[in-house]
Amino acid sequence: MVSQHQSKDSGSKKNGGKELGMAAPQEKSSKKMKFASSSAETEPTSQTTISDDSKSGRGMSTMPRVVKRKLQKLRPIVEYNKRGKGIGQAHSEMQSYIGVLARSRIPLVDMKWSQIPKDIKEQIWEAVDMAFVVGQGGKNSVLTSAAKKWKDFKSTLTRHYILPYTNDREKLSQPPETYKFIEKAQWDAFVASRLSKDFESVHSQHAQIREKLEYNHRLSRKGYAGLEDQLEETMPGVEIDRSTLWKRKQN
Repeated sequence: MVSQHQSKDSGSKKNGGKELGMAAPQEKSSKKMKFASSSAETEPTSQTTISDDSKSGRGMSTMPRVVKRKLQKLRPIVEYNKRGKGIGQAHSEMQSYIGVLARSRIPLVDMKWSQIPKDIKEQIWEAVDMAFVVGQGGKNSVLTSAAKKWKDFKSTLTRHYILPYTNDREKLSQPPETYKFIEKAQWDAFVASRLSKDFESVHSQHAQIREKLEYNHRLSRKGYAGLEDQLEETMPGVEIDRSTLWKRKQN
């Protein structure tokens, strides 16, 4: 079994891919993931109710698999392909968990990522580091992902829960039922920012840019790295280059 110090080291070194894994027998969906032990027992005390991605209709989620593994002191080892892109179930679960943390722990404010307090970013990194052996990119990759997911979350709220109801202020008076963790004061301020003349101008410009895009993004959250991993399994011995990935993405 790998010690806590050893498991953290594996976040920055591959050790030649020789990490020994231990799977939790209760979790059939995780049986292919490699695990490292961890002595971490609790998350930061600022944890709040969390939600999953509403865009896919999955609703509320506390990612019980992640919580359960933390209690068992198991950390899935995130794997990467030859181009350094995350692949596999552990990477997908880590990305989902980062999204949960970004939505629930970062205030819903009309700010840029650079303006978010450092202690909040540190809490997100520590929570992810306690749940997964992150590997390549480490803290920087986690926080970059959190920044994008936080921005996407605000965009989702704007497109689905604010702009369709600009003439129905009653609908805008309370945070969406799906995201009950949003404080009303933050929601009211966020709604006001999205109904401002400044935002209306920026939103209109971005809408015009999107209309000019010839090709839309058609990949799931697995991304190019996941697609490349899948193609390498189904097309052994074939060199998978960027043009191949792009063509497959359009199908």
